[in-house]
Amino acid sequence: MRELFVFVIMINSLSVISQWAPAGEKIKTKWASELNPDQPLPEYPRPILKRKDWKNLNGLWDYSITNYGDPEPETYAGQILVPFPVESSLSGVMTNVGADKEVWYSTEFTLSSRWHQDAVLLHFGAVDWQADIWVNDVKVGKHTGGYTPFSFDITPFLKSDKQKLTIKVWDPTADGPQPRGKQVNRPGGIWYTPVTGIWQTVWLEPVPKSRINSLQITPDIDLNVVKIKAGLENLKYGDLIEASVYDEDNKPIAVGRASASEELEIYLKDVKLWSPESPHLYQTKIKMLREGKVLDEVESYFAMRKISMKKDNTGIIRLQLNNEDYFQYGTLDQGWWPDGLYTAPTDEALKYDILKTKELGFNTIRKHVKVESQRWYMHCDKIGMLVWQDMPNGDRGNGWQNRKIYDGNEFDRSPESEKIFRQEWKEIIDFLYSYPCIVVWVPFNEAWGQFKTKEITEWTQAYDPTRLINSASGGNHLQTGDILDLHNYPEPELYLYDASRATVLGEYGGIGLALEDHLWKTDQNWGYIKFKNTKEATDEYVKYAEMIANLVKSGFSAAIYTQTTDVEGEVNGLMTYDRKIDKLDVDRVRKANKAVIKVLQEN
Repeated sequence: MRELFVFVIMINSLSVISQWAPAGEKIKTKWASELNPDQPLPEYPRPILKRKDWKNLNGLWDYSITNYGDPEPETYAGQILVPFPVESSLSGVMTNVGADKEVWYSTEFTLSSRWHQDAVLLHFGAVDWQADIWVNDVKVGKHTGGYTPFSFDITPFLKSDKQKLTIKVWDPTADGPQPRGKQVNRPGGIWYTPVTGIWQTVWLEPVPKSRINSLQITPDIDLNVVKIKAGLENLKYGDLIEASVYDEDNKPIAVGRASASEELEIYLKDVKLWSPESPHLYQTKIKMLREGKVLDEVESYFAMRKISMKKDNTGIIRLQLNNEDYFQYGTLDQGWWPDGLYTAPTDEALKYDILKTKELGFNTIRKHVKVESQRWYMHCDKIGMLVWQDMPNGDRGNGWQNRKIYDGNEFDRSPESEKIFRQEWKEIIDFLYSYPCIVVWVPFNEAWGQFKTKEITEWTQAYDPTRLINSASGGNHLQTGDILDLHNYPEPELYLYDASRATVLGEYGGIGLALEDHLWKTDQNWGYIKFKNTKEATDEYVKYAEMIANLVKSGFSAAIYTQTTDVEGEVNGLMTYDRKIDKLDVDRVRKANKAVIKVLQEN
């Protein structure tokens, strides 16, 4: 009987696999072949607020692409592998959509019998860009924003048997005013393939009617205190929040209680600080209590770390980590994949880029005009990697037409565009706030869509005073924020200096090396400067690193190299786009990077 059961399981799995295959002939990562279409990205998607019971809805769904405004199709065109965007190979579709089309998704699911006493939340990690959602043919909500998670309480709309989930997505890409990063209708050069639709995990969660919806965790290493503020649903006067803190081996070290409407402060003895060299994380369990009864319980974690600035003994403003001068040296990380576009094929793949960046001797990643899934930030927390988080650029066109980039002029956004920017920027900060790896917010890059810079900077500083603000990375500099950020290609150059802010090199390098059999495009591959082999490219990298080491003494407090991997037609990565080849000598790069980082430590 057991043999028959195993055989049936195998037949079912083969049936799923036979219905799906990666589309197109583009290069792919090794993880594409390891992808299980029956359970793509099965890992828990929200590690900063974790419950034990949940259901992953990733897998093969029905899909159709219709004209904008058309009703739900009576029959669907085929199947798509969720959560890979429509234009990606791993979706099995690999079709461009555009502003005049909409994507319809449909699937069915069943609920566990033990969930019937609870409310049920339907979660989306991210959908680009506008999503309308129906459950059992009842519209339950709408969301705009391509980079942030959202959810709906679908309890009133559930039936006793199978449930139907329908989603309609519209994404205007470059024809709309929304944040979209490097996506364009006609990719080429530094511009990439559009990403439409569901691109992060879709999942269900049973929750109590009175529950913890969100957590805002703030470390204060100067007072040895961690502050925890819970966002609660159906709160009653007298409810309590209790947080227990654990060290290694699940050893309890502190506990605190507060009125549920208040911020909880917990004092920690013998604090272990978090840094890239020692990424120590504290685990915590947080309960919502009413009259001594536990209404809800979640797991989370935090780190005791501080990011700040201070003038050194030569008068240069230095970035500091945990009250010590600390040179932040990192890579520009676009977060694109040849097979999944915005979506890494597996969690191992998602983690790999961070591990490789660390192996190369960097301590920082600038996440460039894209926001990742929450597990990416968790991996940075665990591995030990500082993160500069960009706001994805947006608005129509490429953002540079009909005006100069560096003349101090700001963009005149439409009221609709400004509203979208403010809403999505706030949502990004909200859902990433508690991840300790993030140390710098970057609202604007190279003047693209840059508007009301001083106002946006001051709002960001007030909304999150625990991090630094890099107002305008790479140009259109105004006297606001914490950082003056220069871009210079290919060689590093300190051509401006600010005595009242930290001066950083937010982009440089772009050393190009095209390796046959690992290219997205057979021709027209692009880099700021090109070489023919690994030795030549590595020699140039080491030369630039030595230049930076000297410029640290003159005033640079951080530097970001372009870039982690090749991306489509760009061949200036430290790795090929398929992640199969390290294009530079890893040992030489690591040695050069360590030497740069040590300059401040030796002063």
